Amino acid sequence: MITIAHRGANEHNLENTIASFKKAVEMKVDMIELDVRLSQDAIPVVIHDATVDRTTSTNGNVADFSAKELQQLGVPTLADVFTLVKNQCSINIEIKEYEATQPVLDMLQSAAFDVEKIIISSFDWYVLKDIRFQNGTIKLGVLTETYLDLAIDFATFIKAFAIHPYYHLLTIQNVEKIKEKGLKLYTWTVNEPEDITFVKQLGVDGIITDYPERV
Repeated sequence: MITIAHRGANEHNLENTIASFKKAVEMKVDMIELDVRLSQDAIPVVIHDATVDRTTSTNGNVADFSAKELQQLGVPTLADVFTLVKNQCSINIEIKEYEATQPVLDMLQSAAFDVEKIIISSFDWYVLKDIRFQNGTIKLGVLTETYLDLAIDFATFIKAFAIHPYYHLLTIQNVEKIKEKGLKLYTWTVNEPEDITFVKQLGVDGIITDYPERV
């Protein structure tokens, strides 16, 4: 079972920042999870929200800032994170908006990062379907908060690598169903010790958490 640092080690440093990812690498996590949107100049940048309001010192839409301006606000580019991590752990790229799909794929082709260490996930299943039609080998993770059976069917259809369900959806029966399909199961966002124990007992393959040290 692997430990996946949600938005980096975000209980130690601000989420989706170089500091949070550096701390996660220092904690020797197996994988970091991050969120990607596009800057005004169509560069993949790492931030969860559609605005910079919550995690920077200013306000406005991410799409209204250039990548350089976002970097000055503490928002890294995806390339910045690749440079930091240097293949020391795997990276789960969650694509937050459809428009970022092609720029992320283009970057993966040119980046000096082991694509075997990359998994792309999204709640927007059109993103995953389009990636699969373009690339038959890249690892895909189907995110779901509600419709687990539908997610399993879709994951099978696109030959996904993993299912990423909200942990409250999990039971012994549906964990077995996922494993019968040959899919990995990375569940989110599991923080409390009793919940971590619960999903471990179910036999999940990975835990996405704000507290890697608890896993």
